[in-house]
Amino acid sequence: MTEPVAPTSRPAGAPRRGRPPKAQAQLSRGAIQAAALTVIDADGIAGVGMRSVSRVLGVDAKSLYHHVESKDDLLDAVAEHLLAQLRIPRPTDSIEHDLRAMAHEFRRVTLAHPEAATLVLTRQLSSLTGLAPIESILAVLRRTGREPRAAVHLLRTVMATLVGTLLREVSAGPTFGTTDPDGIAERERTLRNSGLPEVAAAAGQLARFDREREFEYTLELIVDIALSRPVRARSAGTE
Repeated sequence: MTEPVAPTSRPAGAPRRGRPPKAQAQLSRGAIQAAALTVIDADGIAGVGMRSVSRVLGVDAKSLYHHVESKDDLLDAVAEHLLAQLRIPRPTDSIEHDLRAMAHEFRRVTLAHPEAATLVLTRQLSSLTGLAPIESILAVLRRTGREPRAAVHLLRTVMATLVGTLLREVSAGPTFGTTDPDGIAERERTLRNSGLPEVAAAAGQLARFDREREFEYTLELIVDIALSRPVRARSAGTE
């Protein structure tokens, strides 16, 4: 028979002094990224904060600062987490095919978490994860015969066009059309009665928003620009 153990004041189930709670001990940047994305999916980007993320993880908010420096760093971490899901298509001998494949993959990742779309589309990341898509697109654009400066100009034009289209898609509302028949009819009547001749003439089209067709139109535009004859940029100060 062993001697009785002296009672302690430590509540049952409480962690021993000097040891962090199990959830805190297993905390990592990856776990924080996933928890932040859970918050965004439920409450949008505005709902993200150290407290909301820590509640999902079951840890003290202060413990997150061992892995992320600030809320801004936390949002960058989520963007990196999403971009890491990109499966860069294997290059082929077709510039058009490769541009289309990368655009579709970018769209897939963006639409997987619509509430986080602005993070994927607008955050400037300097990590390898953030730069990998840029490297892939530049590689394709360089195959059009453009030197680096021209390829960068074209890259920015392509990305602005693609990002704008995807932002419109994830936030499509009355301004860009609707899929509800009653809503379409009401919107069309409003546009026809706007008193603006061009808007009234295009009311039937403005009242509708077909995501697939809009995206395909964007791809056609991107491919046409990429395969067009390179434009020689003017030097600064030239007329």
